[in-house]
Amino acid sequence: MPTYPALLTLHIIVGTLGLLLGPAVALSDTKTRRTPAPSHPTNLWRWYLRTLAAVGLTATIMVLWHRPDLWWLIPLSALTYALADLGRRARSRPNTWTHAYVHGLGGSYIALWTATLVVAFALHGPLYGPSELIAWLGPTLVALPLLELWRRNLPAPVPATAG
Repeated sequence: MPTYPALLTLHIIVGTLGLLLGPAVALSDTKTRRTPAPSHPTNLWRWYLRTLAAVGLTATIMVLWHRPDLWWLIPLSALTYALADLGRRARSRPNTWTHAYVHGLGGSYIALWTATLVVAFALHGPLYGPSELIAWLGPTLVALPLLELWRRNLPAPVPATAG
């Protein structure tokens, strides 16, 4: 039983917020690509990146404090944030950057779902041995084809007009 309920609760809250914000960011960006896009990120992007940072920070503290054997989750959380930041930066780039945009945002979202499923079902749940691969690989196997479909149907960005 963890001895840090406040930290764990915060981790769960910001993780849940990240799971809710990911699709909201994608939907908002898809809609704004049909209008002249601002060069700066939307508030949803800012909040999504903040939640990823908070998830990574709380996870790092819990790993160092309670489960140092899971040290490899620390660089993984940094890479998750880096993927999202790549997606944010690629968002307002030319249409040739759609792979970086979609797979940056989508990859960070897949990482959130993977972490959720692994903790719930593999680390503290009913999946053991080879069946743990369901939690580890399931989100990627389900989401990658959907991300590629989204990327192929993403409208080309409308260039900003000189004001």
